[in-house]
Amino acid sequence: MALLVKNGEIITATDRYHADIYCEDQTISKIGHNLDVPPDTPTIDASGKYVFPGFIDPHVHIYLPFMGTVSKDTHTTGSQAALVGGTTTFIEMCAPSKGQDLLTEGFELWADKAKGSSACDYSFHMAVPHFDSNTKDQLREIVGQGVGSFKVFLAYKNFFGVNDEELWNTLSFAKELGVITTAHCENDEAIAQLQAQLLAAGNTGPEYHEPSRPISVEVDGVHHFTTFLQATGAAGYIVHLSCAAGLEAANRARYNGAEVYVEAVIPHLMLDKTYAERPNFEGAKYVMSPPLRTKPNQAALWQGLRNTDVNTVATDHAPFDFVGQKDMGKDNFVQIPNGIPAIEDRVNILYTYGVMQERIDIHRFVDAASTQAAKIFGLFPKKGTIALGSDADLVIYDPNHKETLTAANQTMNLDYRGFEGFEIAGKPTEVTVRGKVMVDGGKFVGDSSWGEFLAREPQY
Repeated sequence: MALLVKNGEIITATDRYHADIYCEDQTISKIGHNLDVPPDTPTIDASGKYVFPGFIDPHVHIYLPFMGTVSKDTHTTGSQAALVGGTTTFIEMCAPSKGQDLLTEGFELWADKAKGSSACDYSFHMAVPHFDSNTKDQLREIVGQGVGSFKVFLAYKNFFGVNDEELWNTLSFAKELGVITTAHCENDEAIAQLQAQLLAAGNTGPEYHEPSRPISVEVDGVHHFTTFLQATGAAGYIVHLSCAAGLEAANRARYNGAEVYVEAVIPHLMLDKTYAERPNFEGAKYVMSPPLRTKPNQAALWQGLRNTDVNTVATDHAPFDFVGQKDMGKDNFVQIPNGIPAIEDRVNILYTYGVMQERIDIHRFVDAASTQAAKIFGLFPKKGTIALGSDADLVIYDPNHKETLTAANQTMNLDYRGFEGFEIAGKPTEVTVRGKVMVDGGKFVGDSSWGEFLAREPQY
């Protein structure tokens, strides 16, 4: 299987130039002008378009049992939406709850659901909701099968959340194995108490989700996690950091020697807390954790993204229908399934409101949405760049495309769109995964079983 991409402007995290790309045997084998290729090679004319490396979303939930329901996407629908949006690789959270077996009810369950059902390539973070006598052996086996990162929740008490002993043991073992640990940073006990107080006072609507998880609670989680990183010597990665004060806490930890990376997600960059305060329960569409914050926090995250204090931009894609799932919390905000769907929209929103509005340059865009994730999670240079020998994951991007995002024109499998009504000023026209055309004319045309599991080696 061969492919030639001609006349495009190649843009990576560091370089920008016009050249043709020849792909064969699923990798990039030639880059240059007037390439010597077989005369009948299938060709994409990228004239007037950018050619980006395939984008990587390092934080998604495709299959997620949560709050009494299960996320709406399958690996088939989720991966197709990812590809239409330019994401060619995602890293999914294997998220068993407390009391479930990490191997059979965790890694093996998630791996079985993805195998043969994903159109794009994928990997996993392994959540560790408890640490008992079997945990070390199970984690060692899971790492041996190619999972190079863990996940801990300092939230969701008695469901996903870990106590301090479990956190210490997980980070210590991660250090021993050489894997990085990703963390949802809040304080589960403070949240539980605040939720109880608000509900007792009759405050049941989605607008009370943010007051139950204020910035101080998130900052406490960041400080707590990074303190344990410093004490154990483990490497860490803070997922979906939402606020200026949290970023300040992460930067202090870095200054004091912690090896910690920071992720922002596209909802926190673009949506503020007023979305979750919309009347008639519409705010439930925008309930996620940590919550949407006030606008000044967005400015701080964009500044952090510009100066690389924020390393990556992900989604925390967690798709739940408004009708039949989000409305489970109609009378109690605590029961609203958390999550804002974004896997299809991350790249286009980041390009439109980041690059086009000069918040970040185009190289930082590629870096934050692809290259840094590949480097942090052991996929570079196989993924995250355009180079000889790299996988032929390419996004041919039309910077002149104009579109209004609506639920009616989305590929994601649910009944609303998190970025409903947003205008975009650019979109992928063709997308390849390892040289195979998966999106053509902006529509999915590929093989829903083409995606491969990406085994990652420990590197910390």
